[in-house]
Amino acid sequence: MVLETLNPMHYNITNLVPETMPVATVPILILMCFLFLIWNHEETSSIPGPGYCMGIGPLISHGRFLWMGVGNACNYYNKTYGEFVRVWISGEETFIISK
Repeated sequence: MVLETLNPMHYNITNLVPETMPVATVPILILMCFLFLIWNHEETSSIPGPGYCMGIGPLISHGRFLWMGVGNACNYYNKTYGEFVRVWISGEETFIISK
C-alpha cells in the first residue's frame, strides 16, 4: 500500500496540472526572453573587432589565439579589422595596435 502511493505512475498527470498552466506559461517565457536579451545587450563599441554576441565572440577570439598563436592571430585580426582592434584573450578585453 505504501509503494502504491509512492509510485509516480499511479497518478494521472492531467489531474495535477491545471488547465491554466499553458496560458500562464507563455507570458512568463516571453518575459524571460526579454530579460535575457536586455541582460546580454551591450552597446556597440567604436573600436573595430569581433562582436560580443552573448559571449560567443570572446570564446572564438580566445580560441583563435590559442589555435593560431599570438603572431598569426594578430595578423589575421589586423587584416580583417585594421590597425587598431579589440579582441578578448582569457575573457579580458585586449587591444591590438600595429602597423
